[in-house]
Amino acid sequence: MSREQVVELEARLSAFQERVLRLRQELGRTFLGHAEVVELLLLTLLAEGHALLEGAPGLGKTTLVKGLAAALDVSFQRIQFTPDLMPADILGTRILEEELGRHAFRFEPGPIFAHFVLADEINRATPRTQSALLEAMQERQVTAFGETRRLAEPFCVVATQNPIEMEGTYPLPEAQLDRFLCKVELAAPDEAELVSILAATTGEAAAPRGAVLAAQDVLEMRSLVRAVPIASALLTWVARLVRATDPASELAPERVRSLVRYGASPRGGQAIVLLAKARALVQGRPWVSEEDVQSVACPALRHRLVFSYEGQASGVHADELVREAGRRAQ
Repeated sequence: MSREQVVELEARLSAFQERVLRLRQELGRTFLGHAEVVELLLLTLLAEGHALLEGAPGLGKTTLVKGLAAALDVSFQRIQFTPDLMPADILGTRILEEELGRHAFRFEPGPIFAHFVLADEINRATPRTQSALLEAMQERQVTAFGETRRLAEPFCVVATQNPIEMEGTYPLPEAQLDRFLCKVELAAPDEAELVSILAATTGEAAAPRGAVLAAQDVLEMRSLVRAVPIASALLTWVARLVRATDPASELAPERVRSLVRYGASPRGGQAIVLLAKARALVQGRPWVSEEDVQSVACPALRHRLVFSYEGQASGVHADELVREAGRRAQ
């Protein structure tokens, strides 16, 4: 690498760090605590993925997502999922218009045609409506009324769901879950965080501020994430980890074989690599370390394991099995 290339790379890394710092500071004004959750959401955005945010009511899931959207100078849409929501309410519909005595159909885009989409309480909609997101999330396009329309970049979907309420909900199918780069679990705040939240949210409202990053900034950061190198040994470890979650594999631990019906797909391995690359840059390193891979393995795979009946009854968390598979893969 020439000196000019080194100088250019250092400048890009410096700009990346400065942008991440601004984004974190702005998010810190609207969402307090849960540093790991905030980082995972940022990593998902930088890795060109989508996130499934799960937590009990009142923990600030919607506040976090809206805060991130407000910090970006991009279009934002919130879709409140309900049982009567239809696919056309998400994708768009055709409207009959009359002009100069002539009738013609005009396509009216739905809320999915935004840069940043919040799918609030996604498991309250029927599977038919949930599936309307599949093409958009995977291929960044929408096919409606025989026409395919590309979505604007950057494009990111963050879906929320409540894990403790089962009545009136429709669990996401495996094909839908697999489209999410990671699953972020939002736990209750500790005492210190709760005190900070109460103090910040019961006083005078803070003055609104503008966005700190433009769409082009996000695209440049994403391109740098893709360029981060990863050692072949780490790629092999990721591949072995994914195989070790398959109960039919010789690498699978005993509990995976007895509690899991289907393991993670290659898309799970891609999620680990992309999240690890984004984490490396956020940590200030232009290369992926073993710590990066270990840090993102559970969020990238926890929603991709399909439990057997025994696994569901056992109460074992998917993270435990992912960590066991990781130890066998090393």
